[in-house]
Amino acid sequence: MSRVYNWERLVRATLRQEQLRASGQGHERTPSGIAGSVPDSLQRTTNINAILQAADEIQSEDPNIARILCEQAYTMAQNLDPNSDGRGVLQFKTGLMSVIKQKLAKKVGARIDRNRDVERLWEFYQQYKTRHRVDEIQREEQRWRESGTFSANIGEFSEIRRVFAILRALIEVMEALSKDAAPDGVGRLIMDELRRIKMSDATLSGELMPYNIVPLEAPSLTNAIGYFPEVKGAISAIRYNDQFPRLPEDFEISEQRELDMFDLLEYVFGFQKDNTRNQRENVVLMLANAQSQLGIPVGADPKLDEKAIRQVFLKVLDNYIKWCRYLRIRLVWNSLEAINRERKLFLISLYFCIWGEAANVRFVPECLCYIFHHMARELDAILDHGEATHAASCTTENGSISFLEQIICPVYETMAAEAARNNNGKAAHSEWRNYDDFNEYFWTPGCFELNWPMKQDSSFLRKPRKGKRTGKSSFVEHRTFLHLYRSFHRMWIFLIVMFQALAIIAFNDGKLNLNTFKTLLSIGPTFAVMNFLESCLDVVLMFGAYTTMRGMAISRLVIKFFWCGLSSVFVLYVYLNVLEERNKNTSDSFYFRIYVLVLGVYAGLRLVFAFLLKFPACHRLSEMSDQSFFQFFKWIYQERYFVGRGLVEKTTDYLSYVFFWLVILVCKFTFAYFLQIKPLVEPTNIIVDLPSLTYSWHDLISKNNNNVLTIVSLWAPVVAIYIMDIHIWYTLLSAIYGAVMGARSRLGEIRSIEMVHKRFESFPQAFVKNLVSPQIKRLPFDRQLSQTSHDNNKTYAAIFSPFWNEIVKCLREEDYISNREMDLLSMPSNTGSLTLVQWPLFLLSSKILLAIDLALDCKDTQADLWTRICKDEYMAYAVQECYYSIEKILHSLVDGEGRLWVERIFREINNSISEGSLVITLSLKKLPVVLSRFTALTGLLTRKETPELAKGAANAVFDLYDVVTHELLSPDLREQLDTWNILARARNEGRLFSRIEWPKDPEIKEQVKRLHLLLTVKDSAANIPKNLEARRRLEFFTNSLFMDIPPAKPVCEMIPFCVFTPYYSETVLYSNSELRVENEDGISTLFYLQKIFPDEWENLLERIGEGDRGDAELQESSIGALELRFWASYRGQTLARTVRGMMYYRRALMLQSYLERRSLGENVYSETSFPSTQGFELSREARAQADIKFTYVVSCQIYGQQKQRKAPEAADIALLLQRNEALRVAFIHVEESGAADGKVTKEFYSKLVKADAHGKDQEIYSVKLPGDPKLGEGKPENQNHAIIFTRGEAVQTIDMNQDNYLEEAMKMRNLLEEFRGKHGLRPPTILGVREHVFTGSVSSLAWFMSNQETSFVTLGQRVLAKPLKVRMHYGHPDVFDRIFHITRGGISKASRVINISEDIYAGFNSTLRQGNITHHEYIQVGKGRDVGLNQIALFEGKVAGGNGEQVLSRDVYRIGQLFDFFRMLSFFFTTVGYYVCTMMTVLTVYIFLYGRAYLAFSGLDQGISREAKLLGNTALDAVLNAQFLVQIGVFTAVPMVMGFILELGLLKAVFSFITMQLQLCSVFFTFSLGTRTHYFGRTILHGGAKYRATGRGFVVRHIKFADNYRLYSRSHFVKALEVALLLIVYIAYGYTKGGAVSYILLTLSSWFMVISWLFAPYIFNPSGFEWQKTVEDFDDWTNWLMYKGGVGIKGDNSWESWWDEEQMHIQTLRGRILETILSLRFLIFQYGIVYKLHLTGKDTSLAIYGFSWVVLVGIVMIFKIFTFSPKKSTNFQLMLRFMQGVTGLGLIAALCLVVVFTNLSVADLFASFLAFIPTGWCIICLAIAWKRIVRSLGLWDSVKEFARMYDAGMDVNKLLLRQPYS
Repeated sequence: MSRVYNWERLVRATLRQEQLRASGQGHERTPSGIAGSVPDSLQRTTNINAILQAADEIQSEDPNIARILCEQAYTMAQNLDPNSDGRGVLQFKTGLMSVIKQKLAKKVGARIDRNRDVERLWEFYQQYKTRHRVDEIQREEQRWRESGTFSANIGEFSEIRRVFAILRALIEVMEALSKDAAPDGVGRLIMDELRRIKMSDATLSGELMPYNIVPLEAPSLTNAIGYFPEVKGAISAIRYNDQFPRLPEDFEISEQRELDMFDLLEYVFGFQKDNTRNQRENVVLMLANAQSQLGIPVGADPKLDEKAIRQVFLKVLDNYIKWCRYLRIRLVWNSLEAINRERKLFLISLYFCIWGEAANVRFVPECLCYIFHHMARELDAILDHGEATHAASCTTENGSISFLEQIICPVYETMAAEAARNNNGKAAHSEWRNYDDFNEYFWTPGCFELNWPMKQDSSFLRKPRKGKRTGKSSFVEHRTFLHLYRSFHRMWIFLIVMFQALAIIAFNDGKLNLNTFKTLLSIGPTFAVMNFLESCLDVVLMFGAYTTMRGMAISRLVIKFFWCGLSSVFVLYVYLNVLEERNKNTSDSFYFRIYVLVLGVYAGLRLVFAFLLKFPACHRLSEMSDQSFFQFFKWIYQERYFVGRGLVEKTTDYLSYVFFWLVILVCKFTFAYFLQIKPLVEPTNIIVDLPSLTYSWHDLISKNNNNVLTIVSLWAPVVAIYIMDIHIWYTLLSAIYGAVMGARSRLGEIRSIEMVHKRFESFPQAFVKNLVSPQIKRLPFDRQLSQTSHDNNKTYAAIFSPFWNEIVKCLREEDYISNREMDLLSMPSNTGSLTLVQWPLFLLSSKILLAIDLALDCKDTQADLWTRICKDEYMAYAVQECYYSIEKILHSLVDGEGRLWVERIFREINNSISEGSLVITLSLKKLPVVLSRFTALTGLLTRKETPELAKGAANAVFDLYDVVTHELLSPDLREQLDTWNILARARNEGRLFSRIEWPKDPEIKEQVKRLHLLLTVKDSAANIPKNLEARRRLEFFTNSLFMDIPPAKPVCEMIPFCVFTPYYSETVLYSNSELRVENEDGISTLFYLQKIFPDEWENLLERIGEGDRGDAELQESSIGALELRFWASYRGQTLARTVRGMMYYRRALMLQSYLERRSLGENVYSETSFPSTQGFELSREARAQADIKFTYVVSCQIYGQQKQRKAPEAADIALLLQRNEALRVAFIHVEESGAADGKVTKEFYSKLVKADAHGKDQEIYSVKLPGDPKLGEGKPENQNHAIIFTRGEAVQTIDMNQDNYLEEAMKMRNLLEEFRGKHGLRPPTILGVREHVFTGSVSSLAWFMSNQETSFVTLGQRVLAKPLKVRMHYGHPDVFDRIFHITRGGISKASRVINISEDIYAGFNSTLRQGNITHHEYIQVGKGRDVGLNQIALFEGKVAGGNGEQVLSRDVYRIGQLFDFFRMLSFFFTTVGYYVCTMMTVLTVYIFLYGRAYLAFSGLDQGISREAKLLGNTALDAVLNAQFLVQIGVFTAVPMVMGFILELGLLKAVFSFITMQLQLCSVFFTFSLGTRTHYFGRTILHGGAKYRATGRGFVVRHIKFADNYRLYSRSHFVKALEVALLLIVYIAYGYTKGGAVSYILLTLSSWFMVISWLFAPYIFNPSGFEWQKTVEDFDDWTNWLMYKGGVGIKGDNSWESWWDEEQMHIQTLRGRILETILSLRFLIFQYGIVYKLHLTGKDTSLAIYGFSWVVLVGIVMIFKIFTFSPKKSTNFQLMLRFMQGVTGLGLIAALCLVVVFTNLSVADLFASFLAFIPTGWCIICLAIAWKRIVRSLGLWDSVKEFARMYDAGMDVNKLLLRQPYS
């Protein structure tokens, strides 16, 4: 067997050991494993798998029976597939036959009589039933069903399930073999048994019938869900009744289930059986949960309330109702009152059946509305008839019935055909229809032209033809930056108009007179023209949709275009006349008055419409108005879509974000006016008025146009910063506001473990107030306690302790704390007779010793001593608890005279305390002696009782008596006791304390152990727990108790939810080999983890009892090896970590439900005393209640393929299923079948599996799909296929690199209550959740990313949610309103490439569909982030590329158009605007340096400085300083630092910030700036956005230089060298007043960017500057550079292949033109430098530049001569080498002669080299852009060699730069 198979055997053995450890059983035989290899084609129609599993189980009991079962399984496989055509069937048969032969060989020559097989099987069957009490179990089952009470625990039920599974297999084999048995012998017995079983096989059916959560097909003993009244009521509600149409008699259903509505739907519409089974459970749970939130029904036959059904009905069909109203069509029902509850349930069930089988059509929600609309009408007609008939729309040509084939497949096939046109994401978006285009077809009444059934020749179902594209719907995603202007034109117009206004005021010296006012009115034409530009873009960018757009939309475009065009012409004409009037200085102001009137009326109308449409208070008026005139202008002003209507917020929210932005805008424009615009006014005026200046080159534009290019170079950087600095002000204000809001919400109140210690006393009350349901609060406690307690502290502590202890236990299981720390952190139950609160020992440790020290030093009264003790409240608690515990323990230990002595002593002490004379009654100096004696006693009592220990304990008690009586007490009291006759007689007779009662009461035993620790723990527990992660979790959890949290509902009334995780092929569990493999430095992952988590490693060894063994020895034991794998995996970004974390939800719910003590059958809570939580996980009621409210589905897309190829991931996923019974795995199963013509057809299924009683995969549902579900992006398609298996009203999306914590899981039901809270005009549809990035400790880069991410997911999203109201869904772990989203397209969008950032589109969609997204920080979920620079760069590239695609999307366009102005600003600068500003930060450097290069080359900088004495450096300083601060991440760090201050404190925040700077975080942020800029810009220009796998692993290896070069060459290195070249030109030819100091100040940010972009990959690379690594990198790079590419050769192996891959993004003519335009900038270097050579002197003729090209061509020809290498003639090789030598010598001689006899200097040679390098790069870029033309000219190979030379040059330069550091 393979390694994977052996590992599976090991896992199964280990799990069996874990299950048997509690019962003391040893090892059992491991299963053979053949059952896990049954091919899917054999499993679907037979129970071969179950039979083989039974054979595994009974192998040890009777090998002969196991052999019979295996032979029968082989016979069944042979009958089903005699030719072994199915995939894997031949291998399975071969393996099974080998197993059978092995079993036969073990008979050791004994003859096998197969004729007696059936008799042996019958005998074994009878014995097995007797041995396992099967008949008794069935009788108990009947009794349980009738009473509704369950006494057996989960372990017993698990065994019952296993027994019944084996019985089921035995029965099936007996039935098959009995056909050949004698009818009058055993055959008759078997037939009788079979008839009896069929009459009453409820037990077998219920336990073995596959089900997900609720056993609907047959009742189950081991699952109590079916016995909850609300579930019974839901099942009863959908049950079939006599009023429904009669189904045919041959319609088959499970014998254990009654007919229901889903059976009718299955028959009428041909829904798949598993689809109806799946949706039946979905609807039952939905109805049951809706009912439980209203109240638990009572009675023997519980019924659902009408309100619950109505609530579900309206929520499920809400989108359908809105769709009908939007299209103004009649609903399928007349009114809600007109339809009864059965019709409502039918419609709910119908919708979910349609949705459950719709596959990819689920992304088209309005198409589902259309289908539902027509099918509901068909259903309505069928329900009115007495007989059920097939629906005509779902009937195929051959008469069969299939919803999938008739309805879904035609739509899917059209979608698939369109998706095929995208050329794997490379085709333009405008060339094919995506999901949104299909959906928007149903936003117009024209969709009803499809008819019903849908016409196959309709435009909607028309498949694209080659060369002809199908028209888009209402938006076309053309790839252009112009979308930024079109989507956010209001913002750009506002910024430009304000810049114009500020500039006008500045140029008029700040004077606001009439002339200035008239000049300011020029903003009117600007506004009109820019509006006209936007309308032009509307017309142009809609090209591709005109053939299919609705006429009204086209009319609006045309009307708006002409209106904007005419208005701009009119305004411009009138304003020109106003200027003419002003210039004439006449008194006539006719045009001025007209102009002001027109502008006033227009501005007034705009304001009116803005208020009516955007201002919340006025919005309803606009919605209510039916005036056609008003509606027409409203339609012109804002297009009406099905989505995006009513995007207004509450007035208070509106005013909040308006005020927020007003503050930002005031700051921004003040800064812009005084530091950017005004300082440039005087230099500009002087430069314009300067006389003719001398140019040092041949000027073409500027010389005769008032030095216009000089003005442009001066103003361009200022304008660039003006555009982006609004984001700076936003960052600053949001940081301040977010910090204030966080402080108000009480974040950071508990920020250290010391604060946890100090405030622990207040935790129980806060916990009970917020996290405990009323049911637990009502539980009775000890009667004595209730009579003597004066406050509720004891009650609060009793409720709090089981939850706290479970949290501590969880920390121990996760190895964050040790056993000792667990003992110190654990809290007593506080339910005993002790009247005071017992706190955890970590609060009380060493307090007794300190109190004794105070007592020894006491020279005052008792009151003074007690006052000093009470200064430390926990010391007071410790003293009181110690005193009362000693009394109670001694009282329980002794009897007779001894008990009288104890009572007398404590009576005397109590009297002294009450009289205030304790210091007189007791000799406090003797307290240490007394406590030492008592400590010795408790030390003995903590151990198991033995005769020797009992004798020792008696002696210890006597010693204690002696010390107390003769040393502690005062002489008077001592004399009284010595003369006490009863005591004296017992002492003299030797009876006093001769024997003691060893503690047996659990309460006393707990007190003894606790008191012993209290007296013996001498060191302070101030650092408990020591682990930083444990501290952080406890600090956050305890802090959250004081935040504003919705009150907790009982578990039965909480909102149900599901956790949903998509998974592809990432790491599930680290294997032993992965943990042990060492990198080139000898470091393994395990070694690395041991070093960064040393305390957790020690805790692991302590937990598994292997503390004295090394990790090598640990591998040898199966349990140790498995624990080691899980320990390491729980510290990485693995699926195992995620599953463990998410299953804490179930554990928390079970604990909460268990403590609420809900009994089955009725809503009654137990009246017993407060329960112990011991064994709560085994409570059937608690497990059932948790399963109703929580499900966890992991969508492992290729799990089926992984199982087929025996991948390790499949075995690991199976292991997770076995360890987590509530875990469900969904995957896509592909089934291939051959046709007669040789073609292989594939069928796709969505499957859901769980672990069965044997730990194997058990298929629950299998829903056939119309085809390959992956038409779009992989992750959303993966989510979509599995979302049908989710349950509940909410779904939390969790990525597979996340984590969760038990203490946070306890708050989940509080979070879900936010869906019912008030958060604005609309209820929340997405609840944002805080994240903790747990990878911050892995490396410095991981820490940077962790801090950056943390600041965004806390402070950033806090501000986005409130006050800005623009928080979207940025990924996981947000909680969705499941019903809202699944009826509106799902939880993500999936169109190829455009939806590459699929998560955020869920937020867009939710917002546009009138959702509401909130953010909550009292709960957190763990999140992993990338930890290495390359991983981070890939992640940043993916996100930046996704934002580039968002710019093109219709969602961003609609939000930008439909939000009010201020909310639109918030949306822009927190989504795509962030990347625009990031890009502008880098472009500012380019603009500034190219401007300076222009001034340097032209010679104007020196001339202007000489003439004007100034060049606007004040403004440039302000610009470049702002740019530099953004570049190095200062403004990124501001929210980070504010978050530190809020949650860590000022001192820690300062230290953290300084540490980050010392670790070069500014270099990292500058480098990330380049990553985001490159991928964002390239995506918009050329596309190419794609998912980039980052690996998510630990970075413990050195990254080779070639790898870094491939990743960063074009994004960073080339751009850095370009900037460096500009800086060199500036320093070589530029003029800076102030010399070197001014140069440094002006270029510091640019040099920092160059250095960061060039060196960051080596600074943050392990061993990046080690010399040996540098040598190895050089060799590796040389091999890569020189290796020839070819077909199938990847870019990782060959420079040529990589170079070809780097050009793939240039696909379109538009892209080539843009690339050409951008590449031409490199020509400025050659053009400028040739005029600066000594050789040219002061000659500025154009011929010099032309001659430079001749020289360049000559250099190219020489290069070709030197690189030419013919492959054929050997003789010509010699001649070529001779020519190359002669040419080389001639070139050297010519250079020498030119230098000697002309003005050419050596400096000129270097300058020429500097000039020709950019030109050569320009030529290469142009050749790449026009590759086809260059290739047709035969020059492509030459271009490739030149490119190789350039890359080699860049590599060599970088390696040389690395050398000094190596």
